[in-house]
Amino acid sequence: MFIPFPIYRTAAAALVVAMASASWAIDPLTLIEAQRIAVGRSQQLVAQGALTTAAREQAVAADQLPDPVLKFGIDNLPANGPDRGSLTRDFMTQRRIGLSQEITRSEKRQLRSERFERDAQRVQAQRQLTLANLQRDTALAWLDRYYTQAQRELLLQQIEETRLQVQAADSAFRTGRGSQADVFAARAAVIGLEDRLSQIDRQARGAGIALARWIGAPDAERPFSGSPPWQTTPLQGKVSSEHLKQHPDLLALSAEVDAVETDAKLAQANKQADWSVEASYAQRGSAYSNMVSIGVSIPLQWDQKNRQNRELAAKLAMVDEAKARYEDMLRSHEAEVRGWLNDWQTGKDRVARYRSELIPTARQRTEATLTAYRTGKSDLAVALAARRDEIDTRMQALTLELETARSWAQLNFLVPEHNMPAPAKEQP
Repeated sequence: MFIPFPIYRTAAAALVVAMASASWAIDPLTLIEAQRIAVGRSQQLVAQGALTTAAREQAVAADQLPDPVLKFGIDNLPANGPDRGSLTRDFMTQRRIGLSQEITRSEKRQLRSERFERDAQRVQAQRQLTLANLQRDTALAWLDRYYTQAQRELLLQQIEETRLQVQAADSAFRTGRGSQADVFAARAAVIGLEDRLSQIDRQARGAGIALARWIGAPDAERPFSGSPPWQTTPLQGKVSSEHLKQHPDLLALSAEVDAVETDAKLAQANKQADWSVEASYAQRGSAYSNMVSIGVSIPLQWDQKNRQNRELAAKLAMVDEAKARYEDMLRSHEAEVRGWLNDWQTGKDRVARYRSELIPTARQRTEATLTAYRTGKSDLAVALAARRDEIDTRMQALTLELETARSWAQLNFLVPEHNMPAPAKEQP
């Protein structure tokens, strides 16, 4: 079938627009969205939520009395003689049914229930710690990918400019205005930049693999958007021990301290034994009376100093151990946070120096050497060396900003972000 050219051209244009719209439909990946995706995919959070539910269900069950025990049997059944096997002819034979119940004191039951509640609190704190670590690790992977992409774009721009310099040097050599050494210098500069680009591509692929661990490969391949808000953090003021105690890792250890303290209280309560009561009804032959029995069982703690007291001492020692670990972790955590804060503050100052002083100076030097080369006062090798130094300065600035942003991520996600802030505006 013949299609008129104007209609064909219109259909082709519509197809191109549709394809472009499909590509535009891939939203860029921001840091906040990457973290939300990671949280949604985490099975560890699901597992810890299930553990919390299990501990709280156990807490309810632990506060109940033990199940009563139903007992039935036959007592004093003749084994030989003329009445052997008879249930009714011997006056001592009886068919018995009874019920026994352990009376666990309410204090013990409450402590056992409290112990499971402490477990639930500990798992919940560990879940918060997992959430904070998940957001932090996702942020670190996103930052690595973001800055390797920025470095790649910088190198691509410099490669394009250096290729133009190769063409210019080659044209100058052919017209007798330049030397062959300038051509070789320009070509060598392109090769060096392409080799650096290969290294950056390797780093970018590694960063993408690390990010895919948290958000999945399809989302890790999306284009990135938004600059990370690494310039500010809630901990940029004074770091206090009271603030650090609210962090999930210390809350989890604090819940563990509470749990072993509850164990110690339960060991103290176990020094008072629980009684059991029992009642039974026994039926004998029709010529004899039926019997009712009632009894009480009391455990005899005849060696408390080597049993109950030792158990209590062991639990108290576990309390001391947990408290010592908590204090040690608090000190270690405070030193670690202060180190990250120092790295972040120093990095901020250095990044500002690179942007306001080092990069402009390197750019001015490059422009000066290019001007000297164009006016015949210098050769191209000097201009290319200045350009290489400028690229190195820009790459160092990006590497330093990445390191500073990583310190920011360590600080900013010590506590999980439930309402994460909007990304900062792009830097000029």
